[in-house]
Amino acid sequence: MTKRPLVLATLDGYAVEGGYDRAYQPTTCFSPTIALGRHSGPGIADELWSDYEQVLDVAATLGIDGVLLGLEWTRIEPRRDLVNVEALNRYRDVVRYARSKELHVSVSIFGSAWPAWLGLEAWLLPWVAPRAIGHAQRVVADLGDDVDGVVLFTDPKGVVQRGFVDGSAPPWRHGASSDAQRAAQQIAEITRVLQTDAIVAAKLVRCSLTLELDSDQIGNARARGDVDELHVRSLVRGSGPSAARNGLLAKHDGAWVVTSPEALGALR
Repeated sequence: MTKRPLVLATLDGYAVEGGYDRAYQPTTCFSPTIALGRHSGPGIADELWSDYEQVLDVAATLGIDGVLLGLEWTRIEPRRDLVNVEALNRYRDVVRYARSKELHVSVSIFGSAWPAWLGLEAWLLPWVAPRAIGHAQRVVADLGDDVDGVVLFTDPKGVVQRGFVDGSAPPWRHGASSDAQRAAQQIAEITRVLQTDAIVAAKLVRCSLTLELDSDQIGNARARGDVDELHVRSLVRGSGPSAARNGLLAKHDGAWVVTSPEALGALR
């Protein structure tokens, strides 16, 4: 019998939480180009940092398996060696709340944004690899049994493609094929090391697939037996450079409502 993959709607912290890349807030790799006016940042976003619970209350009624929550490194370590314990505690509270609603909760460690102090070309810099490994180990150890699964990189190929080939994301390079290869190798090495870490490896989601909120794509992917989790972008669209194309929920008159019944039907 073919195993049915879990269907999880994603929550990209950088896009939905608010509180990034503005005055007196944690800054990411997008902050230089936001400051130059080349594109807009997430702004206040959907302000889920203080109100994840309201969205999770609705998610629990939708008939989906759960959520993939992006844990933002910038929030957790806004400056080098300065770990925000309150942020880790908040993420733990959000995870526990989601699980109390009988939602499966996986978390992602590295997304499309990373702390500004790592530099724009973080994935090329040798000193970043041990920092990334240590960060993942700290977060997974801290959350422990509160999470069901861990995804290291939400979109490793996309980070390399957008950053070094397309020039559409940090470090904004065009056609830098040799550096793209080097960045991909460093990301792969970080992943390899963490796959052998006893604490991290026990929680890793071994095979996942990320999809846009498209009913045909979702329907086809659900029939696959080689995937453990389907990550569908996104439960909430968010704003800024990492926002999803669509969101399953949107806020109207202070309440979160379903924007695409057809997509929701495919998710169930």
